[in-house]
Amino acid sequence: MNSFIFITDLNHKSIYPQRPMGLLSRLFGKRKEPVTVDEALPVVNVAGDDERMNWAIEKARATLHYFQNSLITPQSYQQYFSVKVLIEDGPYNEHLWLTTPSFDDEGNLYGVVGNKPVSITSVAINQRIGIEAQFISDWMIIEDGCLIGGYTIRAIRDGLPDSEKIDFDRIAGLYIDEGIDYFVHDFSTPEGAILCLEDAYDEQDIHRAVACKNFVEEARMLLEKMNDTLNNEEILQTTADVLRLSFIKSLENEGFPIFTGINRAYPQREKISQNLFLITEVCIFPDGGRSTQKIYTFRDEEGWKVLGTEG
Repeated sequence: MNSFIFITDLNHKSIYPQRPMGLLSRLFGKRKEPVTVDEALPVVNVAGDDERMNWAIEKARATLHYFQNSLITPQSYQQYFSVKVLIEDGPYNEHLWLTTPSFDDEGNLYGVVGNKPVSITSVAINQRIGIEAQFISDWMIIEDGCLIGGYTIRAIRDGLPDSEKIDFDRIAGLYIDEGIDYFVHDFSTPEGAILCLEDAYDEQDIHRAVACKNFVEEARMLLEKMNDTLNNEEILQTTADVLRLSFIKSLENEGFPIFTGINRAYPQREKISQNLFLITEVCIFPDGGRSTQKIYTFRDEEGWKVLGTEG
């Protein structure tokens, strides 16, 4: 089914101030004259099965709530907002950026087309359109010169040789690092489950921390690594009980890890099986220091739960 696109009132105004910069200013800048064709952001062809890009789109949709909330109450350090959408036009599909975005009460997105389409003819550059939110494929905010969101931009950058990334950042006029990811703190995603566990740590709530874990699956992984082929449910349950008690005792004796004031990014999600993912978490400390860990997560009947770390 093609994207449902509707032309909007040209007097429809954005609900926040725009202050673009660097490459973004040249591509999407608020100016009196139209953006010329050669200034428009080029469309990059990406295979539909590209794992890096598909993960970028999934992450953008999972964190869209942060973008929407920021539009409602923009902060002084948030200088620029834009949204990428999928436009389906007959046999052609293109992902295009919309500037000056806003949402109506029904959740529909409005914005000005910031790219010159290559193949589709249903929309044109500098045209204000509306589209259903289900077609959003990315969003970005510039916060104090740093890129937040922009997951498809990061996917393209990550595919470049290291020697070209510096030029990419320089031309963009942006500081592009791991970013900060704003997953919902619930059990609907692996990352959300990790955040729930870390919230429990900050609240020093052992019962809540235990509820974020799946010790049976953690025990299964441990036994498999030990080449245990007995497939004995009693051994599995006993091992799970030992892991649970060890987890509780460690928190009681050594204290809770502290995540208050620490920003987190999740640059990689590795699918081990349909219900088992290995998540890379980067913690960014107030002094700029970073730590990286890989965390196994498992989806059970209650949602995603946290297992142990790799290694």
